Amino acid sequence: MALTLSFGWRHVLFANWPVDGDRLAARLPDALAVDEYDGSGWLSVVPLLNVDTRLRGLPTMAGFPVPEVNVRTYVTYDGDPGVYFFSLDTASLLTVLGARVTHYLPYYYARVRFRRPGDRVHVTSRRRQPGDRPARFAATYGPTGDADTAPPGSLAEFLVERRRLYTRSPDGTLRHTNVSHDRWPLSDADVSITENSLFEANGFDHPDTEPVHYYSHGVDVVTSRSERSS
Repeated sequence: MALTLSFGWRHVLFANWPVDGDRLAARLPDALAVDEYDGSGWLSVVPLLNVDTRLRGLPTMAGFPVPEVNVRTYVTYDGDPGVYFFSLDTASLLTVLGARVTHYLPYYYARVRFRRPGDRVHVTSRRRQPGDRPARFAATYGPTGDADTAPPGSLAEFLVERRRLYTRSPDGTLRHTNVSHDRWPLSDADVSITENSLFEANGFDHPDTEPVHYYSHGVDVVTSRSERSS
């Protein structure tokens, strides 16, 4: 069973840490290769608000808002770049169940609060799914300066301009979902992360490198069905 979806990603923070590529490779499906920029792999924490989440073809009024915080890295398969998610924490139990069944995405039920005091965003997340490792995240962030698309070849383009996500089904098959949207409008970001145990919950040590941050007010998105890659 597979579904195509439409929604919007809004008030997005890309918080990105350079990490050793071998550490990432050990956690990936064998068919995927770590995609590096300037000799480093990257781990990112991305809080966002999904808006108007709905089946493709339905009007926006049929959608609903879903906050989430995901942990991801950057990969290639046969030269095709994409994203691989280690976890996605969301406040919607329906999303957890639906995304795990239809797209094999590692969603977890969490208490996620997403508030916008003025031009700032305040997000907190606490995983509540029974039997899983505890995971918490809390941050306040907002844009600094005007928004523009990432220059070709830049780190920002490498991190955000991805149009495919890879997943692994329960039988070990590698699958992919294509993602269609305009280029991201990005700003530099002022960010305060006060709590983050998401790396540890996913089996990583917390990176000791300095993160690189970007903010986007968002894009509208359409996803394809999940398809077998190999």
